[in-house]
Amino acid sequence: MSKNPQATKEEAEFAKPLLVPIKRRSFFMYAGATAGATALLLSGCDDDDNNGSSDPAMVNVGSGDVGVLNYAYALEQLEAAFYTKLRDGAYYKGLPATSAEKQILDDLYYHEVIHREFFKAAITAAPATPIKDLTPDFSTINFDNKASVLGTAKAFEDLGVAAYNGAGKYITTPLYLVIAGKIVSVEARHAALIRDLVTEGSFVDSDVVSIATASIEISKEPSAVAMTANTYLATGSKLDVSGIK
Repeated sequence: MSKNPQATKEEAEFAKPLLVPIKRRSFFMYAGATAGATALLLSGCDDDDNNGSSDPAMVNVGSGDVGVLNYAYALEQLEAAFYTKLRDGAYYKGLPATSAEKQILDDLYYHEVIHREFFKAAITAAPATPIKDLTPDFSTINFDNKASVLGTAKAFEDLGVAAYNGAGKYITTPLYLVIAGKIVSVEARHAALIRDLVTEGSFVDSDVVSIATASIEISKEPSAVAMTANTYLATGSKLDVSGIK
């Protein structure tokens, strides 16, 4: 927390739109969102904010720290869109109102929407230019089917964890690295919850943790993450992350 009264006041104003839904949600949601808001506000942002792409059919996230923030913003957009869409499906609508499964999906929906809006506000306040609103393509997902919904949720959450782990080395501002570390811990909780809904006790399986070697979570380069994410994005919204290096 800042010791500067003026900075503290600004932080409170900045985080205000995030705090209303956070009060209704679980602790892990609060930890990720507010930590990010505070840390980002305390740091400046002087990196490249060029979102232009050499390929007009793709969305270039840019380079430098802003590129990484836009990269995270893109992934949060995709996750928020997924959890928004699943609430219209027969699988979600058929869940008992008080079931743990429904409450978990509700929590993840609110959390990903909060993250999406947070990154957009933070990049704008930097000041820099957020990438455009992305158009998802969920045509391969059956939102009426439990296995399809939870399988995709698992894929998105695992991808998010690997993405933050893999992008950390490209962050040059120490406070941004702190943010990434806190948010990835939240995303890992998401992944663990979903993986346990799919198969109990699978949250440390070898497809997400290198059990046979270093026993650490698997990380992925932005190029590998974008390749997967782009399968769920419509033409004109697919990501170009070549500037992150």
